[in-house]
Formats: sequence, C-alpha cells, structure tokens
Amino acid sequence: MRRFWDGLAGTLLVLWIGGMWAIGYLAAPVLFAALDDKQLAGSLAGRLFDWMAWIGIAAAAYLLVYRIARDGAAALKTLFFWIVALMLALILVAQFGVQPILQGLKDQAMPQAVMQSVFADRFRHWHGVSSILHLIQSALGLVLVWRAGLAR
Repeated sequence: MRRFWDGLAGTLLVLWIGGMWAIGYLAAPVLFAALDDKQLAGSLAGRLFDWMAWIGIAAAAYLLVYRIARDGAAALKTLFFWIVALMLALILVAQFGVQPILQGLKDQAMPQAVMQSVFADRFRHWHGVSSILHLIQSALGLVLVWRAGLAR
C-alpha cells in the first residue's frame, strides 16, 4: 500500500509543478500572443492560474500530510517539507490576498477594461506582485523536482 501513497505523492508533485510551469511559461504567453483580445487572453489565463492554485493547494496539503505520516517528526527536518510549506504559503497569499485585489480593480474599472482605466497602474503593480510570487514558486518547484529525481 505504501507504493500507492508514494506514487500518488510523485504524481501530485509532477502535476503541480509541471502544471505551474506549463501554464505560467507556455499557455499564458501563447494566449496573449495568439488572441487579439487581450482582455479575453487575461481572463482565460486567470482561469488557468486559478485552477492551478487549487491543484497546488491540494497537492501541497497532501505532500505535507504524507511526509509527516511517512516520516513522523523527522519530516520537519527536511528541505522538501519546508519548501512545500513555503510554496503553499505563497499560493495562499496569491490566491486569497493578491487575486482578490486584482479582481476588485477589474470590477471597479467596469465597464472599461482595467488596462484602459484609471486603475491600470495599480493593476500593473499587483499583477507584478503576482508574477513575482509565481516566479518564486516556479524556482522552488524546480528545486523540489530536481531533489526528488536525485533522491531515487
């Protein structure tokens, strides 16, 4: 049965980190390059990032519980555990802190697109914060995947 839980942990790690990279560095740029309507591209990219956030929350929660169940208190002494915990914290900040601000700015700009409104500078600022959080998570995710591959 342990093989199943190990396999699930590996699968969730790949889904989470791979999805984060695929959406952030492939899908979102392609949407903005391919669609003339940047508001639509942003809306679609936002939906993808939202789905990835929920996948990340679920994957991180499982990985933390799994490591504690498997290794006990020793899990708290591993770099893997603390990177996952930090990534989870960053997701939560982005999802429940930054994203509501961005959505609020979009709502206030209506019926205009936020980038054509008086809120454009604030939106750019908070979008930059969101991008930096994603970049940090991406780098930490790379460390997780790299270390997981070396541990075998």
